[in-house]
Amino acid sequence: MRTIGLIGGMSWESTAVYYRQINEAVRARLGGLASAKVALQSLDFSEVVALQKSNRWGDAAALLSDAARRLEAAGADCVLICTNTMHLVANEVAGAVSIPLIDIRQETGRVLAAGKQRPLLLATRYTMEHGFYADYMRDAFGIEVMVPNEIDRAKVHAVIFDELCRGIVTEESRQALEKIIVRGKEAGADCVILGCTEICLSVTDDNVALPVFDSTTIHSEAAVSLALGRDFTDQQTAV
Repeated sequence: MRTIGLIGGMSWESTAVYYRQINEAVRARLGGLASAKVALQSLDFSEVVALQKSNRWGDAAALLSDAARRLEAAGADCVLICTNTMHLVANEVAGAVSIPLIDIRQETGRVLAAGKQRPLLLATRYTMEHGFYADYMRDAFGIEVMVPNEIDRAKVHAVIFDELCRGIVTEESRQALEKIIVRGKEAGADCVILGCTEICLSVTDDNVALPVFDSTTIHSEAAVSLALGRDFTDQQTAV
């Protein structure tokens, strides 16, 4: 079994989900008392958020690249950035190490490409409004990502940072997210991407109008597949 390297803490709420899902998947595949080999670099999310708010993406790239190098030095065989937003600096992080970076956009796109072409993306404002996510999906998979309108984008962003990243899950916000998904369906979306690793704490397949693709689960499963045997050479360079 290879060692999975996680750059986490962004927020730790979703990193805990990664750790649980990865270990559950390993146990399901290997049985008994099997668990995953994991190395973790958990960052101070307040520092990362400060860099995001001040548009200091170069400094953010340096911070995550240092974490990736520490994971490689600790024996990790691959690295995951446990957040969609910080894939804005995925190329820089991938270039800082010799081990492969498992890109959450690539893994999510692979799954969607089997039959979905117009996903509604629910994510932070950075992920929904910067080109790094939608451009990647279009260039790599021909997938045309949709985003909510400006008011709904602001609502999703607020739910993520003011509630979910703080461990707060409310019925009011869950219903608000459901309504945003309904509006996306009416606008032509054929599925929804939970493109923030915390949204799975609120939204599930059971309570929405579109098929749900949870990026956290997809990313975790990809890590386990590589750790247990998928050829690392199958991991493409980020677009």
